[in-house]
Amino acid sequence: MNVARLPSRPPSEPSSAPLYEVRIVRRGASDTEIEVWQLPSPASPQLAGPRRLAGLRGRNLDLVEHRVLKQLAAAGVRFIPTEQRRETKLLAEDVALRLGLLFRTLAPMRNRESMRAVAEGIEAMGREEAGYWLGMAIHRRNPRRVLTALRFLLTDPRPSK
Repeated sequence: MNVARLPSRPPSEPSSAPLYEVRIVRRGASDTEIEVWQLPSPASPQLAGPRRLAGLRGRNLDLVEHRVLKQLAAAGVRFIPTEQRRETKLLAEDVALRLGLLFRTLAPMRNRESMRAVAEGIEAMGREEAGYWLGMAIHRRNPRRVLTALRFLLTDPRPSK
């Protein structure tokens, strides 16, 4: 009998939480892509297979790579810079939500200062807020509008009251 085994959970995750993983793909010397995937689990029965939530590559990843690696290191995920082309590690839900939102929001951006402001704003978000925005960006009919609104909120130059 062939039974598909799900990967083991990070120790901090309860068994009823969704499963996420981060994948890093090295395509060349300075060409790396980092992706966040949601895995099938008892908490997400609608998923038949892994679903890609977001990914970032190229110039935009280069601008925030230190932030991403810092968040991953804080979550206990370390990638070894070896000759391996692909690495996959399980990821805690709160980090997966923030990284997925960060990648989706930054992907079309070009202005460095705006990208910095958005990255800082998303890093400061709590788990619930990041989950709300990522859910809106995934499940809405026009996710670009949701992400544009988030970019505007995080880069608005007017001081908050």
